[in-house]
Amino acid sequence: MKKLTVTIPAGDRHMAVHTVWPNGQGPFPAIVVIMHAGGVDTFVQGMASRLAEAGYLVAAPDLFHRLDPRQGGMMDKLKQLRDSELEVDVNATVEYLSNHPLVDAARLGIIGFCMGGRVAYLMAELNPCFRAVAVYYGGNIMVPWGDGPAPFALSEHLHCPLLFHFGANDTNPSPADREKLDQALTRLGKEHEFYSYTDAGHAFMNFDNPERYRETAAQTSWPRTLTFFAHHLS
Repeated sequence: MKKLTVTIPAGDRHMAVHTVWPNGQGPFPAIVVIMHAGGVDTFVQGMASRLAEAGYLVAAPDLFHRLDPRQGGMMDKLKQLRDSELEVDVNATVEYLSNHPLVDAARLGIIGFCMGGRVAYLMAELNPCFRAVAVYYGGNIMVPWGDGPAPFALSEHLHCPLLFHFGANDTNPSPADREKLDQALTRLGKEHEFYSYTDAGHAFMNFDNPERYRETAAQTSWPRTLTFFAHHLS
């Protein structure tokens, strides 16, 4: 497995992208990993490595690159994010992958954790290149970031199958959010799989957060995610 952090153009700025890929000649299917509120940290890099071990070339963009790292905490940074800028950043990552010599550009997926789950959901609506989207406890899907519509309002534009992992004790997304999403996607005829994990709340996958990590939920959900991507990106 090989790792490299590259800098790519994103609109009028430049953005770091953590990239991981398997040994071999490729071409590999590729997956965009959308970070959680902690950024492209040890957890996100670890999940990228797990996907690379499964045979994918993985790119995790730093979606905080427009913000001053010296100012504000995690929640302050989230409040500064705008969907229009996130769209630019993820599309720039897609362009980078599409031009990568080791990538099969016809087999692209996207996965996100926490805020990243929300962004992954949004991008599966805005960019038809994705063939599968996996969302881990993506909160605020019903809330717009900026002047545009909320991701939920664009659900009819989902271009690919959706896998969603919920913590049964989570409050964002809550069980009511899950039911609302399920009903809307069913009504719209969108292919989706929803899983809920008992005794798990938000961020149950984050092995770097002992208070939130739930081993059973994490170890049950991950094989489902790999099976989902293998089915749709093979």
